[in-house]
Amino acid sequence: MSIRRAETRDIPDLLRLLVQVNMVHHNGRPDLFNGPATKYTDGELAAMIPDDARPIFVLTDETDARVLGYAFCVLQDHAGDHILTPIRTLYIDDICVDEDCRGQRVGRRLYAHVLEYARSVGCYNVTLNVWACNPGAMRFYERLGMQVQKIGMETIL
Repeated sequence: MSIRRAETRDIPDLLRLLVQVNMVHHNGRPDLFNGPATKYTDGELAAMIPDDARPIFVLTDETDARVLGYAFCVLQDHAGDHILTPIRTLYIDDICVDEDCRGQRVGRRLYAHVLEYARSVGCYNVTLNVWACNPGAMRFYERLGMQVQKIGMETIL
């Protein structure tokens, strides 16, 4: 297994995994998430892949032919913000491990790679959002040492 930046040849696998993530959210909150669906189209992915401000990392099988997991990231720079300190953050927009590969440390390896990358580009922290309807993901991130930074709340009308 290896980790590298995503390439256009990975788009079919990225779309397959995006559906898996979507279905976790759809099953947990069908009032908010359509399913099956993808967060991005193949055209949007093709535009994102070369964008250094939005790096996408993939963990592939031994032959580098199949994507087993991904991490979509966004570099955020808070310089010039009126209330936030001028730090650089790497936000994990989306992370997924193929449901057939869970429990094989794919997610841990991807997360460790994201941390290494964030350090290499001068980030202060790595952040992400996790839906309350996905307690398995919450436990996973807590086991990695992540801590709650902020909490979103709602009232359904």
